[in-house]
Amino acid sequence: MARTTKPLTNTEVKQAKPKEKIYTLSDGAGLQLRIKPNGSKLWLFDYLRPYTKKRTSLSFGSYPSVTLAEARGKRVAAKELLAKDIDPQELRDEQKYINDVAHSNTLEHIAAKWLEVKKSTVSTDHAADTWRSLELHIFPDLGKVPIHKISAVKTISIVETVAAKGSLETVKRLCQRLNEVMIYAVNSGIITSNPLAGISKAFQQPIKQHLPTLEPSQLPRFMTTLSQASIKLTTRCLIEWQLHTMVRPSEAAGTRWDEIDFTNNLWSIPAERMKQKKPHSVPLTTQTVVLLEIMKPISSRSEYVFPSDRNPRTHTNAQTANTAIKRMGFDKQLVAHGLRSIASTILNEQGFDGDVIEAALAHTGKNEVRNAYNRTDYLSRRKPVMDWWSEYVDKAATGNVSLTGKKGFKIVNHG
Repeated sequence: MARTTKPLTNTEVKQAKPKEKIYTLSDGAGLQLRIKPNGSKLWLFDYLRPYTKKRTSLSFGSYPSVTLAEARGKRVAAKELLAKDIDPQELRDEQKYINDVAHSNTLEHIAAKWLEVKKSTVSTDHAADTWRSLELHIFPDLGKVPIHKISAVKTISIVETVAAKGSLETVKRLCQRLNEVMIYAVNSGIITSNPLAGISKAFQQPIKQHLPTLEPSQLPRFMTTLSQASIKLTTRCLIEWQLHTMVRPSEAAGTRWDEIDFTNNLWSIPAERMKQKKPHSVPLTTQTVVLLEIMKPISSRSEYVFPSDRNPRTHTNAQTANTAIKRMGFDKQLVAHGLRSIASTILNEQGFDGDVIEAALAHTGKNEVRNAYNRTDYLSRRKPVMDWWSEYVDKAATGNVSLTGKKGFKIVNHG
């Protein structure tokens, strides 16, 4: 006949005294109270593991933090799991792990992992700008918050402080970036849904504004102003280099000598420096080669064609051209990126093949086969376009000092 255990009473549990050695009081059905010589009392549930049938004990916590009634409730829950062949200790460990991971996965931590993935599709400058915006506006309040605890209400209240300053473009970018972080977290199995999916709808949308640029007819005025501007030679070369090559400001500023092939008159920009993360080659014209010759005595010992004044081991800032153009009196009229728009407008007006122009600007569409064709066959077709464009720029500088003479400075007169 099986031995029955008399259930414990609250009085017995409370008055149980320590002894020289550890001993236990049984409440039956596997529940025990272990009393240690130091007086501590611990609830234990003794059971057989499913499948292996090995005996083990699961702690329910210490008395009096866990009362007799609460310990019995935990025993009932554990026995219900065992009836389903679920090991209560394994389940507890798994839940603790999930909870620990969730709390260590802060918004800032997950955002950093997301950005590492995103870096493969954006420029270094874009990635840095993305991180700075989050550091400035989001992380001070939400950076250390576990991502599963991020809510739309709290996030909107924080972004509203940015919107209150009228920075609607920044608000738009923050909403986009936070959504991308959350989607990354969902796809990584860290959270089950994106709580920030609709937060952009809580804010006024910015009015789309195109980057300032000049009309083609204003190019001569720009070239005149550039020739007379009180700027460093390196900066002027950089501006003319960007104008002739039609590349983006960051791509121009980061030009490296080892990217230049003087034998074949070709500038090959690696994928990691391009916005679309695809390599881009620029046929060099007579004028662009002259610009490189002007820079040789200045920067031949540097890795970069346009080195930084403060640190020759790195290149000039991508904003250098913008700052100079602004000081030249073109504030709100032209930005460095707008030089590409001038070239695009003029070349299209002259009737050049649109696909060739797009290839020269390193614009890519969604058709990968077509993009691959643009990078190969179009290279030879782009050379005469680049030659024509450089000649056009020279003509726009008629009567003014130009840097693109074969011996350096010259007076251009195409009249």
